[in-house]
Amino acid sequence: MRIKNAASLTLAFIASAAALIGCQSPEAAPASAEIESVSMVAAQKHDVQAERRLRNWAAQGLPVAQRELGLLYESRPEQRDEAQQLLEHAAQKGDTEAAFQLAEMLRVGAPGHVGAPDKALPWYQQAAQQRHAKAALVLGMLFNNGEGTPRDLAEGARWLNVASDLGNAHAMFLLSNAYREGRGVAQDPVHARKLLEESAEHEYPPAQQELAMTVENGDAFSAKDELRASHLLKEATEHRHNNWNRF
Repeated sequence: MRIKNAASLTLAFIASAAALIGCQSPEAAPASAEIESVSMVAAQKHDVQAERRLRNWAAQGLPVAQRELGLLYESRPEQRDEAQQLLEHAAQKGDTEAAFQLAEMLRVGAPGHVGAPDKALPWYQQAAQQRHAKAALVLGMLFNNGEGTPRDLAEGARWLNVASDLGNAHAMFLLSNAYREGRGVAQDPVHARKLLEESAEHEYPPAQQELAMTVENGDAFSAKDELRASHLLKEATEHRHNNWNRF
C-alpha cells in the first residue's frame, strides 16, 4: 500500500511539474530564432552548455530544436543515425528545412551509408510543396536525370519552374535551357532568353557566362555588345571566386 501511495505521489508530482512547465511558455517554447542562435553557438564554439539546452528543447518535442540538434549530430559519424531520427521527427511535424536537410542527408549518403535518392524523394517533395526553393530545384534535377525515380522531363521542368518562381537562379538557368531546347516544355526561345537574363541578374555565374558569350556576338534578341560581355564575364569570375552556392 505504501509503495502504491508513493507511486501515486510521484505521478502527481510529474503532472504538477508538467503543468508548471506548460505555464512557463517562454521557457517551454523559445522562439525559433533563439533556438537557432543557441545551435550556432553549440556548433561553432563547441559549447557544451548550449548543446545541452538544445537537447532539452528537442526532448520537449520542439521541431526547430530537433532539426538543429539533428544537423549538429550529422557532422558526427557516430551520431548519424540519431541525426536522421531527429530530422525525421521534425520533418513529420511540418518543419520545412528539416525535410530538406533529411532529403539531402539521404540522397548524398556518407562513409558507410550509401546514398538513397529514392528515399530522399518524398522529403524533397514535402519541402518543395511548402515552397522551399532549393528542394524544388533538386527535385527538378532528380526527375530530369532519372535519379531515384523514372526520368520525367515534364515533371522536372514543373519543379524547376516552382524553384524559379521562388527566385532560385540555378533553376532559372536550367529552365532557360529547357525552354531553348524544348525539354519537358514547349520550345520557347523568347522565354528562354528572359530566364537567362533573370538568372544572370541574380548573379548566377554560369548564366552570366552564357549570356556574355551570346551578347559578345549578338543574336536575334540583342545587338552585339562587347562591353556588356566583358562586364558579365568579370562578374561571373568574381562570383565563382566567392564560392558561389550551386543552389
